[in-house]
Amino acid sequence: MSQNFLFAADPHNNEIIVSNSLKGRVVINLVERIPRQEHEVLYNAVTTLELITKSKSFDPGIFKQMDKVCQMLYSQYKEGYR
Repeated sequence: MSQNFLFAADPHNNEIIVSNSLKGRVVINLVERIPRQEHEVLYNAVTTLELITKSKSFDPGIFKQMDKVCQMLYSQYKEGYR
């Protein structure tokens, strides 16, 4: 079973914050922090994901697709593809 992660960009520390939460729960668990220079593409994807959420014309479909991109990039990162 694949695991879904939550992503946030920390521009102050130039890091990607990766976390997860069990479905139906409000507790969020920190998984790891990844320095921007370690995976620039994922950092940019997460930043784009955040920009989509702030858009006046928010589109849930676009958000879901961008989240899939972030999930894929992180999965590849964990498997050793950089």
